Order: sequence, then structure tokens, then C-alpha cells
Amino acid sequence: MKETAKAYFLGKKGTRLNCAQSVAEPFRDKFPLDGKTASTLPACGGGRAPEGYCGAFYAAKCILEQHFPDRSTEGMEMLLSAAGSLKCLEVKALRKLSCVGCVEKSAEVVEGR
Repeated sequence: MKETAKAYFLGKKGTRLNCAQSVAEPFRDKFPLDGKTASTLPACGGGRAPEGYCGAFYAAKCILEQHFPDRSTEGMEMLLSAAGSLKCLEVKALRKLSCVGCVEKSAEVVEGR
């Protein structure tokens, strides 16, 4: 799924999606988000996710909370460890993960890897 998420982010699946949408889209059929949450994702790229979250991390958080609540905390800790922060601007400043890297890592966490 991480390659599919990456392809959506890079526009290789047609329309280029933002980071949040790119993480959610490959899991849409298997782990769908409720309508309200899904409708917010188009506005969650570029540091505009709630609380300044990285959009990719926010999408992963939403999927985990709705479908795997027992893995949510662990998943977010994995993302924090990989990027140094969960906030978009801080992730970019730390340069541990690129935006594409955040999309890939988020998809891996949702998959349970």
C-alpha cells in the first residue's frame, strides 16, 4: 500500500492528491473513514490538518482510531520516532522525513508494519 499511497501523492494515479488524501485513498475500501472525516482530508495538506499535524500522519491517525484503536497510540509513536515530530512544520524543519517519506511511513503504520 505504501507504493500506492506514494503514487497518489506524486500524481501517478491520475490527479495528484495531498498527503492526507494519499494515505487514506489506498485504504478506502478496506478501512473507510466516516464521511465527516473523509470530507476534511482535501483541506489537510501543507500543514493545515488539525493542530498543525502532518496531513499524512493525521490520515493515519484517523484510520487507526476508527479501525484499530488498540494500535493508535503505538502507530503515532512510530511516526513520531521516524519524523521527530507529528506537526508538519516541525517535520519539515527537522528534515528526517520528506513529505513523500511521511506518506510512505504513514501507509506502513496503517498496514501494521
